[in-house]
Amino acid sequence: MVFFAVFMLFSMLILRLGIVQIVYGEDFKREIERTEDVTVNNPVPRGKMYDRNMKTIVDNTPSKAITYTKSQSTDTKEMLMVAERLAKLIKKDTKEDLKKVRERDKKDYWILRNEERAKEKIKKEEWDLYDEKKLDDKAIYNLQLDRITEKELKELSDEDLEILAIFRELISGYALSPQIVKKDVTPEEFAIVSENLEMLPGVDTTTDWEREYTFDKTLKSILGKVSDSEKGLPKEKLEYYLSRDYSRNDRVGLSYIEQQYEDILHGQKAKVKNITDKAGNVLDTKVITEGQRGKDLVLTVDMDLQLAVEKIVEEELLKAKQEPRTRLLDRAFVVLMDPNTGEILTLAGKQLEKDEKTGKTIMQDFASGNFTTSYNVGSAVKGATILTGFKTGAIQPGTSFYDTPIKIKGTNPKKSWKAGLGTLDDRNALKVSSNVYMFRTAINIGKGNYQYDQPLYLEPEAFDTMRNYFSQFGLGARTGIDLPNEMIGFKGMERRPGLLLDFAIGQYDTYTPIQLAQYVSTIANGGNRLQPRIVKEIREPVMKNNEVGPVLEEIEPVILNKVDAKPEWFDRVQEGFRRVMQEKGGTAYGSFYNAEYKPAGKTGTAQAVYDGPVKFPEGQLPPEVMNLSLVAYAPSENPEIALAVMVPWAYEGGQGHHANNDIARRVLDTYFELKKKRMEGNMNPEQPNQEVEKKEEGAELLEEIEAEIEQ
Repeated sequence: MVFFAVFMLFSMLILRLGIVQIVYGEDFKREIERTEDVTVNNPVPRGKMYDRNMKTIVDNTPSKAITYTKSQSTDTKEMLMVAERLAKLIKKDTKEDLKKVRERDKKDYWILRNEERAKEKIKKEEWDLYDEKKLDDKAIYNLQLDRITEKELKELSDEDLEILAIFRELISGYALSPQIVKKDVTPEEFAIVSENLEMLPGVDTTTDWEREYTFDKTLKSILGKVSDSEKGLPKEKLEYYLSRDYSRNDRVGLSYIEQQYEDILHGQKAKVKNITDKAGNVLDTKVITEGQRGKDLVLTVDMDLQLAVEKIVEEELLKAKQEPRTRLLDRAFVVLMDPNTGEILTLAGKQLEKDEKTGKTIMQDFASGNFTTSYNVGSAVKGATILTGFKTGAIQPGTSFYDTPIKIKGTNPKKSWKAGLGTLDDRNALKVSSNVYMFRTAINIGKGNYQYDQPLYLEPEAFDTMRNYFSQFGLGARTGIDLPNEMIGFKGMERRPGLLLDFAIGQYDTYTPIQLAQYVSTIANGGNRLQPRIVKEIREPVMKNNEVGPVLEEIEPVILNKVDAKPEWFDRVQEGFRRVMQEKGGTAYGSFYNAEYKPAGKTGTAQAVYDGPVKFPEGQLPPEVMNLSLVAYAPSENPEIALAVMVPWAYEGGQGHHANNDIARRVLDTYFELKKKRMEGNMNPEQPNQEVEKKEEGAELLEEIEAEIEQ
């Protein structure tokens, strides 16, 4: 009976084995040999940026790096082993590396190193709850973390901290995506790691890159920033980038040009197919497509001119700070733009501010302020007021008004900056900057019946009429500049009659410097509002460092709208602007009467309430300040360059300096001198190290200003 039972059992076993091998054998074999194809994108260097004369502005600096790629089956113990071996081959003990190691990282590492001691931190009753599934693994682990003492953490040696710094880099990566463990690797480290790759699973040596800005801080605020591989994709745009085939640790543009042209600059990533088994181990790697670095951008900016203009702005800003009542003056802006194409040749902005580390006053780049900050600009907008008057029929070409103060019942008289201007037509009203002429024009636009010291009613819709027409020049509207975060300025909410008069002289709504540049360009070219742009061309990348690739796309000028005005109306305003700078009595004649390039333009001074960074005690109202502006183009016949200068919060009350005129004269002189040198072929380009020289020249003045600010 026993023999028979054994015989039956073995027969059943043999039958079962036969079924497994013969019937299902192929299926099980295929399951065991099953592989998965996982495509991984390897990052490539970003595209370069050049100025309009092909000078390199932004480049990539190559550096040796060590990377780690974990497989889908890699566990923490294996990564800890790799970190221990790697710590013996490379140095990861700099203050910056160790600063990234958090207390939580140390506790995690301590538990990995002291598993038994970590288990002892859990009480018996807690283990009982765990067995009863009333506590899960996460809860137990959190209890262990909470019960690790400072004394136990101090057990970690310097060697442990170095291993931990490396281990932290290894675990922060994503499966099958290369993660940079260390940048700027020394040749010795690179060689020894390369020789020991067999004992370092997942580790590789490669060439990484870092963004290099050739001209130090010049234009830094609009060139933008790029994220690093540690932070990777910004959280607010994570889904967007992942849907576009980015990896989580890719470096992307975070602001301004780097962000605006991310699709062009980021390049075509190398695609590698990893063939893995069921357990996630990599069996083979195949290259699908070779990568190509990002395409290059040629900017419209002329770096020789940009550097020269920045130096002028710095010097004139420091000079103006020596004048009385200038404690709140801290910035100045200049935009130079081709009025026929919209190309921006210079976008300069400088700001004085305190260095948080040293406490000293420093000069910072603030080019972005040209389109991200707005101010009351004053009489510079009077050209738009005159043209609005022509369009609405409020005035006709040649209409004259006698310049005498305007008095609305219950308010203070409103008058021009100077008495005795006499009877003026539209051209001379611009020449001498008559406020009264603009007031009378605004009253007519609002269909008012003005009588001295009597109530004045104006149609509230007049605000919309004027704003809509101003926007045709770009004032109070987006200019369309190819940079993010452009602001349009602030529109006054109230609609009292006196405020419409203020609007007509640029003392109600606020405008940006780039809007002023677009506005004066529109007047210069006879009514075409051109889109300002900072990128001129997109070029194919080439391998050789000293060569520039062929043009892929040339950005054509874009006319956003044509101002609804007759050519003869523009002739009147252009003549008024010419008289401002070329005829005696013009508000800018003293600064430009002998300029060979015969400019035309309009000055502006606005009374405004200070709204800058300086905070005043509660209950104390901010002081009244004067904003200085100037718009111009040259030559007045066939203009080739348009200019906008803005100096906010120039001084407090009364008469003050004329930094707007001084900056404008020097900038236009520099533009035409540079043009002449290039035509004669004796141009000596300004080098990047002159940035350092400029800082040294202004150092003493900065110290004096700092002392004044403290007082």
